[in-house]
Amino acid sequence: MALDDAAAGAAAIARMNADERLTDAAAEFVARSCEHRYSYNFTWLGRPVIQYPQDLIALQEIIWAERPELIVETGVAHGGSAIFYASVLALAGGAGRVLAIDIDIRPHNRDAIERHPLASRIELIEGSSIDERVVGRVHAAARGIPKVMVVLDSNHTHDHVRRELELYSPLVKAGQHLIVFDTVIERLPQHIIGERPWGRGNNPLSAVQEFLQRNDRFVVDTEREAKLLISVAPGGYLRCVKD
Repeated sequence: MALDDAAAGAAAIARMNADERLTDAAAEFVARSCEHRYSYNFTWLGRPVIQYPQDLIALQEIIWAERPELIVETGVAHGGSAIFYASVLALAGGAGRVLAIDIDIRPHNRDAIERHPLASRIELIEGSSIDERVVGRVHAAARGIPKVMVVLDSNHTHDHVRRELELYSPLVKAGQHLIVFDTVIERLPQHIIGERPWGRGNNPLSAVQEFLQRNDRFVVDTEREAKLLISVAPGGYLRCVKD
């Protein structure tokens, strides 16, 4: 993109974010749509992906631009997101692969993932993402790989996400991203959160904020958030700025 085009695009995004009616409507949409489990409406290449389409667009932009050789994902569910990452890596070329971790990979989901045409790019690890044996396997798999992207989307409590950040952020080097999903929990009313073990003040965003106070290798990718408007990861797109 030419410099004048980039400047025009940035100016348009700034005007969009200055439109309070629009930004308020976007925030209202996210909150109300969470109440209706909006993210469960979509599949990616045949598997439930449980993400907002806007965040998927942002993720493919990052993968295409940065060409990670390994994507580490915590939280597998039905496998749609792992397949999404594998598909973009395949389109980007090279041998990029996905290492997907979940404490409970149900047999029917494992079977569907392992029979998928993109299965050769995906390795599943069953276990807690903060278990030292799982962490050891991930670090061993990432050894010698300069371009690693990490996506955290498992247990959403402050303590769990904080520990994930401590354990997996060293894998991400300058020029790559670490994404923490469901930071939007901080903005949701309690009736939407329900009886879950997380909530306001105890969620991925609170963990990210604590992490950033102690770690100067990462900054929030505010430009990406500004153009998204609709996202379940506000403040959760972290860009690594130094090794």
